[in-house]
Amino acid sequence: MKRISLLMTLILGVITFTDTLSQGKVSKNKKAIISSLEAHKDRLIEISDNIWEAAEPALLEFKSSKYLSDYAEENGFRVTRGVAEIPTAFVAEFGSGKPVIGILGEFDANPGISQKKQPTKDPLVKGAAGHGCGHNLYGTGSLGAAIAIKEMIESGEISGTVRFYGTPAEETIFAKVWMVRAGLFDDVDVCMDWHPSDEVEAATQSSKALVDFRLRFYGDASHASGDPWNGNSAVDAMELYTTGLNYYREHVRPTARIHYDIEKAGDVVNVVPDFAQIWTRLRENDKENVNILYERAKKMAEAASMMANVDYEMELISGIYEIMPNRFGAGIIQENIESLGEIQYTEDEINYANTILKETGKELKGIDSKIRPIRPTLPAQGGSTDVGDVSQVVPVVRMRATAAAKDGPWHSWAVVACTGMSIGHKGMIYASKALAMTMLDLYKNPKLIDGVKKEFIERIGDRVYVPQIPPGPPKLVD
Repeated sequence: MKRISLLMTLILGVITFTDTLSQGKVSKNKKAIISSLEAHKDRLIEISDNIWEAAEPALLEFKSSKYLSDYAEENGFRVTRGVAEIPTAFVAEFGSGKPVIGILGEFDANPGISQKKQPTKDPLVKGAAGHGCGHNLYGTGSLGAAIAIKEMIESGEISGTVRFYGTPAEETIFAKVWMVRAGLFDDVDVCMDWHPSDEVEAATQSSKALVDFRLRFYGDASHASGDPWNGNSAVDAMELYTTGLNYYREHVRPTARIHYDIEKAGDVVNVVPDFAQIWTRLRENDKENVNILYERAKKMAEAASMMANVDYEMELISGIYEIMPNRFGAGIIQENIESLGEIQYTEDEINYANTILKETGKELKGIDSKIRPIRPTLPAQGGSTDVGDVSQVVPVVRMRATAAAKDGPWHSWAVVACTGMSIGHKGMIYASKALAMTMLDLYKNPKLIDGVKKEFIERIGDRVYVPQIPPGPPKLVD
């Protein structure tokens, strides 16, 4: 019955949206949005390239945050910096009253994957970060859409509030959770979101929930040969813990993921190590099942410390929820994607992408810009994002836009090579247009907002959202 209700909601939304498209005034306004973004395009590309070059990882995005917040301010937004006790987080707002439509923008880079703007592997700065997930495009493209809507409010064509969220640290700390906890989304009617991808689509797929935590084991040092009986090895405890995790893999659901990174495991071979540190990440398709994994991992940590006769402490870094899809909203954004048509690429850009694919051992598929029909609502396949937490408290309408070679490896130099040049730029401007056009539909037609909210309420049911983060502001992962 619930599925039928959601399907009817989607059908009614498309019918309503088609009626909206038939009004000449809206069509004129969408042309104005496209013209606005063409006018801002060079500056948006410059900002995205500046962020690409800065390539700042989680909670260190001081230049990147400033590029975006300063440009928002230049365009007449009221900017509040350092929100949720996070120096690089900010909110930029224009207009007043209802509806309040937000749009998310990320700008952090991935550590260790610096790359020049070329299709063969060569770091720009060895060991430095790089934008292997396209967040230099993500934040900038979202701000471009917000500026186009701001101009519509300013001209009197629409009324309400547009709010851009500068959201740092998505790759590791998940700062949006702190922003949700701080109440920054409490009055939002609908929130927009997009992500760079290797294809164009209205997004209806969920993401994996996860929990991040760090274990520290404290033992007793001694000479590893002279008197090992006087020592208690912290590394023994860590190895027993990871052995437990690895045996557990056989007994988890196929949708579960278990990762860990050994951060510290002694210093020299002839000393029984008195300290070990390991960072663990557990994922599942929903928060409830993640917490089952988490409770088992806690028992393994305690058991490992007992077997090795050492002390331990467990520190929660953060935990995030899965994305709550919104098919009604996807139907609206799909119409705008179809009206924009495919992104056009030059022969040089296609050759650039194919060179990357050849270098990474992939099939030569070039660049994908096909417009796909809306897919069924899908569970997570792999990745996780703190957009999930936003989607637990406000309906989020999402899309993806091509910004890299088709089927190339993400979080790698192969994507960094695209996000700082024309392939990435084209995807960013395309997303800006589709997002702004969809936001315009929402401002113009309150029934569309009602439809998005109705589906959100049906999907969320009686779930009570509880952020899974420690007290105080987020900390750098050391």
